[in-house]
Parts: sequence; structure tokens; C-alpha cells
Amino acid sequence: MSDEITVHPFTWPPAPIKTERLVLRQSKARDRAALIDLFASPEVGNYVGGSRPRDELERALPEVPGQRLGFFVVELNGTTIGMITLDRRDPERKGHIRPEGGEPELGYMFLPQAWGHGYATEACAAALDWFADAHPGEPVVLSTQTANEASMRVAVKRFEDYGTEQWLGVWYPGTPSD
Repeated sequence: MSDEITVHPFTWPPAPIKTERLVLRQSKARDRAALIDLFASPEVGNYVGGSRPRDELERALPEVPGQRLGFFVVELNGTTIGMITLDRRDPERKGHIRPEGGEPELGYMFLPQAWGHGYATEACAAALDWFADAHPGEPVVLSTQTANEASMRVAVKRFEDYGTEQWLGVWYPGTPSD
């Protein structure tokens, strides 16, 4: 029996997505330690509502974390450096481009040592290209804190969420992702 899930019109997980420097792929057990480091990082936590205690993560994260539709691990030279998610935005959250909400939302987190090298831009562009093929014509939103200057370049709308000002960006298929 295959671990693949087919949701019209695409199969999950997709084949690994390769960029010039990175690989986006389904998570594996070997990614668990890096993902714990990511969620426990105070630097990363500054932009996502706070870090989580390492001991809590050790207990809570499954052996193979992130085994779900829309979750990509980002790998550089065989080492996990971050993750990208494409999830439906909860209608209860603020910031939507459709009144009913539920838009696909791009999320990403990278370990601090991977910051400043363009990896997030490269990985997000690859994920958005994959999404455009899997969901032709569907826009994707991105929400980030205004304090996160590196992520604000695509922002188009401001609102408050998680107790701080946020920006909401929208990417439409056919928009250059680089």
C-alpha cells in the first residue's frame, strides 16, 4: 500500500522539488531534531508567537513530524535547514482576500544559521511554482509580523493578530516568484 494521497488534481507527497541549492521534500524521521531546534529557537519564535520549550517538543513531536498535506522540509546539502507549509487559512483568523476565508497560506521557518542567504526566497519560489501547477489559478496569501522585515517585501495589507501588527501578501499564479 502506498503512502501517497491523491487529491485531485495532484498526488501527495510530490516528488522532491530541487532548486539550484535546495531540496524540498516530505519529512522523515531524521528531520525531527532539526524541527525541534526550529520550534525551540528564541530567534525564530520572535516572529511566530514565541518559541516552545524543548522538553515539550520532545514529548509532542511524532517520530516523523510534518507528515501531512502541504508540509515540506527544506534541505541544504543533506541537512534540514527549515520548512515550508501551504495550509488553508483559518476563516476565524483576520486577514483574508475572500470573505469566507480558507485561502491557501504560505508559511515558512528557517533555522537562524540559514538566514540571510536567500534560502527562504528560493524555497518559497519553488513551493509556489509547485502549487501553481497543482492548483492552477488559485492565489496564495502570506502573513507576517511587520517586525519581520525580510518577509514584508510582498505585503499588501496590515492587521493585528497574535498581539502585533501583521502584513498580508498575496501571490497569484503567473506572478514571477523570483
